[in-house]
Amino acid sequence: TFVYSIKEWGNNGGCRNGSGDDSLDASPRCPLTPVTPVTSSLSPRKRSTSQSKTEPPLLRTNKRTIYTAGRPPWYNVTGTSFKEAFVIGLCGGSASGKTTVANKIIEALDVPWVVLLSMDSFYKVLNKEQQELAAKNEFNFDHPDAFDFELLVSVLRKLKKGKSIKVPVYDFTSHCRRKEWVKTVYGANVVIFEGILAFANKELLKLLDMKVFVDTDSDIRLIRRLKRDISQRGRDISGIIKQYNKFVKPAFEQYIEPTVQLADIVVPRGGDNFVALDLIVQHVHSQLEKGQNFWRHPCQGQPLPLTLSVLGCTPQVLGMHTIIRNKETSRDEFIFYSKRLMRLLIEHALSFLPLESVSVETPQGGVYEGKRLGGKRITGVSVLRAGETMEQALRAVCKDIRLGKILIQTNHDTGEPELHYLRLPKDISEDYVILMDSTVSTGAAALMAIRVLLDHDVPEDQIFLLSLLMAEMGVHSVAYAFPRVRIITTAVDKEVNESFHIVPGIGNFGDRYFGTDAPSDFCESDEGMDI
Repeated sequence: TFVYSIKEWGNNGGCRNGSGDDSLDASPRCPLTPVTPVTSSLSPRKRSTSQSKTEPPLLRTNKRTIYTAGRPPWYNVTGTSFKEAFVIGLCGGSASGKTTVANKIIEALDVPWVVLLSMDSFYKVLNKEQQELAAKNEFNFDHPDAFDFELLVSVLRKLKKGKSIKVPVYDFTSHCRRKEWVKTVYGANVVIFEGILAFANKELLKLLDMKVFVDTDSDIRLIRRLKRDISQRGRDISGIIKQYNKFVKPAFEQYIEPTVQLADIVVPRGGDNFVALDLIVQHVHSQLEKGQNFWRHPCQGQPLPLTLSVLGCTPQVLGMHTIIRNKETSRDEFIFYSKRLMRLLIEHALSFLPLESVSVETPQGGVYEGKRLGGKRITGVSVLRAGETMEQALRAVCKDIRLGKILIQTNHDTGEPELHYLRLPKDISEDYVILMDSTVSTGAAALMAIRVLLDHDVPEDQIFLLSLLMAEMGVHSVAYAFPRVRIITTAVDKEVNESFHIVPGIGNFGDRYFGTDAPSDFCESDEGMDI
């Protein structure tokens, strides 16, 4: 189980410089009603959260570790999203235990991918005058005007749609944001959004599939606020009490408490109410089961697309394929001839880059009319782990090339590819991108990798997908979803068996290249499961 928690980053600073523009229809309201807690039906679990400022937090329970990893596949073979995330909105007064409730829901849900988004990340940037008021505890951080609802709605809307987002982080000590964004966050099966004014905006309410109000006694909330603001936000007791009486308490009575009427379920006593938490978990599970989708591929039998280019089938290429396809070939020979094919493949791919005419003067004083790459850089992105084997050939051909990496693994329970790691160079949207993987069978991992690049604003016609071996199914899938992506390979096999392996194929490229055995619980990108 994986969780991307923005809440734990909420006190370290940050900034923003953009917002999304995707629209979304409102989701139906959850029919659950408030429940009075009785005996516990959901056993409590131990939990601790890391406070790392450089990595997202870990959430450890006595059964498993929930950690930052990635997200499920969010686009199908048509390039459109599979399904929207289920969004739970948690509202309640300051220090009412919203984050504790959120973490306990995450532990009990036991779903693969969860994002925890805190409203604390979306405070507006204060001007100089407001900064001075905040330093004197005279600024009202509990008023709706203190939040950037426009950014919040756009971010949550994109997250619900499965788009990549960037989340600002607010520094409660200096009352400002850093100049950098938090690294890009991807969507999930479930998004838990918590904040004191989570129900205060009409557009925000439309995005919430389930609305939960955490109701905690005011005295308890005050004690918790004192402890938190002193230890985590560097404030003194007198300032906290002054701010509470002047802003926090009146804001709760005027803006927060009335929104309890909008809640689908009320959770008295916060994280200690296991009956209410159990109801929430049961409802979310039922909604997720209704929306389950599985990977599908388009019908085959059509002519291969014009965007496909296959390296010329010369005797040399045929000879190298014969060697690397032979199961008796030693690892040393497999690596040697694979590298030769990779070099030829890279050289072939570069011929499709747009070139501009240029005149140069030769040492003899003559003029030579030639070609050169016009304007844009070339960036290589490998799909780990097997795609990384192609980087050496790319470096040998393209001097000083920038490289990025994407790790995509297969969930054997669902058969779906999942993104686990992403590192892309800055300003990649301005480059021609050579996307490298060893084999492509159904094309699922390739589709995800291309979608990641598109989400980072790389134009579709600037993406070149390179693979040593592809199946017709994968070629059709990629070309159908992204008709402007150039597909380049050394060979195309016709069949894919019931295990989604290419036939006759090449075997598990990564295992043969690195000399490893295939892991029992997952396969990597297209080279492991041949998807």
